[in-house]
Amino acid sequence: MNYDIIIIGAGPGGYEMAERAAHHGKKVLLIEKSHLGGVCLNHGCIPTKTLLNSAKHYVHAKEAPEFGVTTGEVKFDLGVAMGWKQEVIETLRGGIAGLMKKNKVEVLTGEAKLLGSGKVEVDGAVYEGANVVIATGGSPFVPPIPGADQSHVMTSKEILNVETMPESLVVIGGGVIGIEFASFFSSLGVKVEVIEMLDEIIPFMDGGQAKRFRAAVKKKIGFNLGCRVTAIDGHDVKYTDKKGEEKSIHADLVLMSVGRAPNLAGMGLEETRLDFDRSGIKTDDQQRTNLPNVYAIGDVTGKSQLAHSATRMGEVALNTILGKKDTFRTNAIPWAVYSMPEIAGCGMTEEQAKEAGHKVESASLPLLMSGRFLAENGKKGPGQVKVIKDADTDVLLGVHMFGGICSEIIWGVAAMIESELRVQDVQEIVFPHPTVGEVIRSAMFSF
Repeated sequence: MNYDIIIIGAGPGGYEMAERAAHHGKKVLLIEKSHLGGVCLNHGCIPTKTLLNSAKHYVHAKEAPEFGVTTGEVKFDLGVAMGWKQEVIETLRGGIAGLMKKNKVEVLTGEAKLLGSGKVEVDGAVYEGANVVIATGGSPFVPPIPGADQSHVMTSKEILNVETMPESLVVIGGGVIGIEFASFFSSLGVKVEVIEMLDEIIPFMDGGQAKRFRAAVKKKIGFNLGCRVTAIDGHDVKYTDKKGEEKSIHADLVLMSVGRAPNLAGMGLEETRLDFDRSGIKTDDQQRTNLPNVYAIGDVTGKSQLAHSATRMGEVALNTILGKKDTFRTNAIPWAVYSMPEIAGCGMTEEQAKEAGHKVESASLPLLMSGRFLAENGKKGPGQVKVIKDADTDVLLGVHMFGGICSEIIWGVAAMIESELRVQDVQEIVFPHPTVGEVIRSAMFSF
């Protein structure tokens, strides 16, 4: 059977592209080897945020007396939280299935093999399409550390299904995934230590704000920066520190979160002579590969390992197929860490702006400047916003913040940077009051 578009992988990039392509009248085949929604829905974004929300309810309940609400003894039931997590996953899976049915997208379960431009094989059957899109995502990368194969050493996939709460946890890797799980477990009373090879957590976070974030959570999370793990000997995680001294930390559980690798194996890519390496499939700004009418989107490209980036890449690929001009631009992609407190940013950090040759000016304000933030978080609520601009042109280069619900605010910054707004342009935008987001505007008047 012939299709206009065959999409391999039903994550946020794949299923959203399928829905929008069908909306444009295209005949679409969506192939998924496991569950609709990909890693994001089943083993990543959604289950982690569901568990983090449960933990936030627990923390807020314990803090409630400070705000005039007295409750009984506050307890956290891991089994109930895990049950709600699974219910959320299954509800959203059903929603995607309904969306595909509504838009007449044909969904096929199985492992796909690319036979070349326009041909895909699944379980011995060959399907032909005018265009093929590879959206197979990525998987946790496990480095060859001795002892990493033990049952209590987990990736983000396995740790989402723990049945009992550990007393202690070592997180290897201080990136987004590591910090979110460190936040979840530490907020529930687990002793957490993070071991990070680099000198700072979350490499794309503003350096000064990363330091302030660590200071805000230091009573709950220990950070061991510039350290390299050498082995996991039973429950002892051995590492060398900045000075080269050998140390170890005992932990009931170990989370391996040192990054993700693109899913490339088993698809016959070598035989098709598709251009790729271990970092991902090579694409241009329209998501085209070196093979005619073959596209790649999302984590499998190694460009930007964010679910919303995958969705946007799918839109670019679809527009290209439809003959519309579009490109995947990376200068205004917002990111967020759903920790406690949350972290979010968009655009350049001060360090990146200087490296790019800009004459930089920056301004910072605490989120306590917001009446709403103070009312909802108390005087001890940590949070800050930092604004970076080009001193010569006054153009906004980046905004980075932590605290409150900054993940829900940062999209506005993406619009500002994408539109190349100057600081005075943002000063003229009316923000609602009282909101946390208006601190961004207030910071613009600090220059």
